[in-house]
Amino acid sequence: MKRELDLVVAQLHATGVNYADAVREFKKRFLYQVLENHRGNQCKAAEELGMHRNTLSRTMAELGMDSAQIRRGMRKPVRSVRPAPRNVTAINSGR
Repeated sequence: MKRELDLVVAQLHATGVNYADAVREFKKRFLYQVLENHRGNQCKAAEELGMHRNTLSRTMAELGMDSAQIRRGMRKPVRSVRPAPRNVTAINSGR
């Protein structure tokens, strides 16, 4: 993992990305990954990150991350409409 991180840092530096932008992008992606693992649950994500939920919420706001949009993006797609029941003919039992 260290080698992969070194490569990313080298690429960022080579392309002229400044420190503040690199740190900001890293934070956003890191937080998004943790939130995704907890299906958008900020309390559980904050606990894993070792921070208070309010701190996570404030950090997300500072980074321009919309928690509602994140949760919507993590929802399962809506189930398609159930197929119509098959045309089953009733069998007369003679009653």
